[in-house]
Amino acid sequence: MAFEITSAAFAHEGSIPVKYSCDGEDISPALGWGDPPEGTRSLALICDDPDAPVGTWVHWVLYNLPVETRSLPEAVPPDADLADGSRHGQNSWRRLGYGGPCPPSGTHRYFFKLYALDTNLGLASGVSKAQLLEAMEGHILGQAELMGTYSRQ
Repeated sequence: MAFEITSAAFAHEGSIPVKYSCDGEDISPALGWGDPPEGTRSLALICDDPDAPVGTWVHWVLYNLPVETRSLPEAVPPDADLADGSRHGQNSWRRLGYGGPCPPSGTHRYFFKLYALDTNLGLASGVSKAQLLEAMEGHILGQAELMGTYSRQ
């Protein structure tokens, strides 16, 4: 399998089920991916919404995922440090972990971006998306992307 990110919960460019939004259980969807590029040492995941009225809204920041990881289960706990050594950054609600789609109006796009990195990042838990992107600069070997949409009823 190529380095692609998928979810059993929704297809690429498909609708994200209510369960994974602020209108439902607000838990993260299960995600899976193929082998990252050769030389990958860790993985990082960012989920954001570029359609938010205040600018891009960050829903999830997770980094230092072990290179052998090929999936995330549904409902990843919002712990600062996870059992596998990965760490959560801060979302736009200033919380750790996943925060589901919750658009004020209209249909928004949610991008789950998985990065293959040639290093483990020496970052403490709780960093922002901007801090993560800065730390990843020059270390990205590959990127996979899954986009889902959501609108409130």
